[in-house]
Amino acid sequence: MRILRIGIALVLLLSLPAAAVDISGKWSFSVDLDNGSHGDPTFVFEQKNDKLSGAYEGPLGQQKLTGTISGDTAQFPFEFTRNGETIKATYTAKIESQTKMSDAVRFEGSGGSTSGKWTAVKK
Repeated sequence: MRILRIGIALVLLLSLPAAAVDISGKWSFSVDLDNGSHGDPTFVFEQKNDKLSGAYEGPLGQQKLTGTISGDTAQFPFEFTRNGETIKATYTAKIESQTKMSDAVRFEGSGGSTSGKWTAVKK
């Protein structure tokens, strides 16, 4: 009977969702777009439970952002204006560790869209 209870407890523990990694802090990104452009922005994140807030600083100026995090994935979009056009940048992240993440970015505006890949390390 004791072995059965231990087995049930293990199954219940393994079925719980994994706790999200806290990505709060300053991150250095390396972004390569499909159109050949490259940038090295800095992001600063503050995480509270599954909510992200923070800032982007780089080739697109300084932008505030909000986003979400769930387990080892995150999304943090922001908007900026270039030549009178509002463009939405949407970053998705696969969190690999407390100090490393990577995935994709997509820029969408009335003039079209482009996407790319990025990697980041925590400073």
